[in-house]
Amino acid sequence: MAFVNLQNVTYQYPLTKSPVLQDITLQIEEGEFVAIIGPNGAGKSTLCYALGGFVPHFFKGEFSGMVEVAGKKSSDATLDEWVLTVGLAFQNPFNQISGAKYTVFEEIAFGLENTGVPREEMKSRVEQAMAQTGITDLSDRSPYTLSGGQQQRVALTSILVMQPRLLVLDEPTSQLDPIGTREVFGVIRAMAERGMTVVMAEHKMEWIAQFADRVIALKDGATLLEGTPQEVLTSDLLTENGFGISRYTSVAREARRRKRWRADVPLPVTLDQAAEGFAFTPPS
Repeated sequence: MAFVNLQNVTYQYPLTKSPVLQDITLQIEEGEFVAIIGPNGAGKSTLCYALGGFVPHFFKGEFSGMVEVAGKKSSDATLDEWVLTVGLAFQNPFNQISGAKYTVFEEIAFGLENTGVPREEMKSRVEQAMAQTGITDLSDRSPYTLSGGQQQRVALTSILVMQPRLLVLDEPTSQLDPIGTREVFGVIRAMAERGMTVVMAEHKMEWIAQFADRVIALKDGATLLEGTPQEVLTSDLLTENGFGISRYTSVAREARRRKRWRADVPLPVTLDQAAEGFAFTPPS
């Protein structure tokens, strides 16, 4: 049985006319890193909320189907029980700051306090999580004095310190520069390699190509494509359906049209793949 199992998940927000998720069926193995892509309004965030238990326990609306993680159904658990297994990082980090603590260290420890973790273990886990995400130097700062990117790292660290078995991330690098993005993706990849299952909604195709095991493309709340990063991120269906694609894929596709890209070489998603591919095709 898959570690994460979604069967025919359909969801419609209150006071809306149509479902934002339509008959989603999805299986994810333990330790897998899955990226969710799609244009605005495709249902990416709502799928994250469904995995995190906020749909239907918090947002209400009309929900059908099944969300199961580690053999337990979200419909059979309360939200406070569900978050011990599934950690959800929201797109806007400000929404995740408790407002109850004065320093970053205390903010990250807040969830551990609420679950009764012993003091020494709490201290060790907070220090380790902060080191992993590169925010040790922010320990004594107020969360409200941080930049958006710093707040985003604090929010991610607050989830990682809880050691959930499933980590769900809704565009966690939206406020980070390229260096910060690489560091956060590296941390998340490392967590997956240690056995944590990761689902990430993200727009940054080049990073997805480097770190994700599998990509799922959503369109109008339904699954459009599913496969490896190379298969999905270079598919013509993405541009035909309004998805943003990597600049390297776009350039190489045009080069292939002009016979400047070998037909037997896959289209690239990253800079390294593009450089290697163009090296195969000498200029005419």
